[in-house]
Amino acid sequence: MRSTLVFWLKPFLARRISLFGLCVLAVIVLAALFAPWIAPYDPLSYDPIARLSPPGPEHLFGTDHYGRDTFSRVVYGARLALMIGLGVVGVALTFGVPIGIVSALFPRVGLVLMRGVDVLMAFPALLLALGLIVILGRGIENAILAVGVVYLTTTVRIVYGVSLKLREEVFVEAAVSLGAGALRIIFRHILPNLVSPLLVQASFVFAFAQLQAASLDFLGLGAPPEIPSWGNALSESRIYITRAPWLLIFPGMMIVLTAFSLNLVGDALRDRLDPRFRDTFASGKKG
Repeated sequence: MRSTLVFWLKPFLARRISLFGLCVLAVIVLAALFAPWIAPYDPLSYDPIARLSPPGPEHLFGTDHYGRDTFSRVVYGARLALMIGLGVVGVALTFGVPIGIVSALFPRVGLVLMRGVDVLMAFPALLLALGLIVILGRGIENAILAVGVVYLTTTVRIVYGVSLKLREEVFVEAAVSLGAGALRIIFRHILPNLVSPLLVQASFVFAFAQLQAASLDFLGLGAPPEIPSWGNALSESRIYITRAPWLLIFPGMMIVLTAFSLNLVGDALRDRLDPRFRDTFASGKKG
């Protein structure tokens, strides 16, 4: 158990910036899990008397134009951010992995599937998400599905490329010569070797999903306005940006910190799992 923990923590300990990202991410996750105990106020409660109050002892991040506590809404917004991130990663992996593997192992089917992926990749990420939201309708579930489809394409490409390489490996050819079927090759030889690149890809998809979801919320096409989310907070702060800049600063800071920390964690995981970096970490020269 201890050796496993050291194995995963070594790239973070080797670079302080990655350790900082891991700590920030841990704080955000804890805030999301324990939001009811951390938030001093109900994020949906109105207080017209305290409307647009600046940050202070009573309201750490100030209040919005309805008198709602900004700190409480930011803390509860972490819950929605993590839920959307996990949902998008789930959609991307659930559909992207099978499509990529099938496309690599069955070229005729893959020719059709990969051309469809190429068509989707031709659209800018935000434009594709907006188009899907218009078709599906507004809502958290539809936002997760729309953003998930956006990053499904990159996941398919990664799985497809790795699976093509694995298909030509000696151990796969040996399994085929022994009469192994497609399912056995997939579950015994392909999927286990996809764990490392997919783990890294999931961390980056999680990070970019935060930005896309916040963009949809900002445009009014994501979560309903009454639900605490960082994108909604940015959208509502536009009118009061000069009078109450804290409404923009704190939610925006959370979006930046979350995406930044997830990218740092993804870089560290890539360095840990990429064979080209393992010898470097083993010799202690990284950093």
